[in-house]
Amino acid sequence: MKIAVIADTHTRGVSRSLPAGAWPYLETADHILHAGDVTDPALLDELSSLGPLTVVMGNCDAGDVRAWGATDEASLELGGVRLSMIHDSGLERNRRSRMSARWPRARVVVFGHSHIPCNDDADGLLLFNPGSPTWKRFAPFTSMGILWIEQGRVEGEIFPV
Repeated sequence: MKIAVIADTHTRGVSRSLPAGAWPYLETADHILHAGDVTDPALLDELSSLGPLTVVMGNCDAGDVRAWGATDEASLELGGVRLSMIHDSGLERNRRSRMSARWPRARVVVFGHSHIPCNDDADGLLLFNPGSPTWKRFAPFTSMGILWIEQGRVEGEIFPV
């Protein structure tokens, strides 16, 4: 199972759009996760036309994104793997213990907010931030991610777009 993961697209009111390199991954995904700061629900319409989409609210999202169906956090099971998602996971210090306490059954916690990619799998919990495909801010490049799930096992991959 191929799960495309994006966050921090910030596409409203700016000259940012998803880069062409992101679309092949999104178009071939079995499910898409957006970890918040969508800012433009038209992007969600476009992404949902490709297949199942789960979205959480970001600090820059407004009521129109919530009206589309975004929630403050999400938990779901895909391919036998329990995932939880939130936009802002807080500071890096003690993140693993905080996320583990918040979602003790999760194998993966997907988050955004920092625009800094994270693919950190330890102690039975994968912390996964895909970065941003549109605005690198402090990261070395714009990026997105894929969660590969097979036979109840998960592996994360982050790549520039």
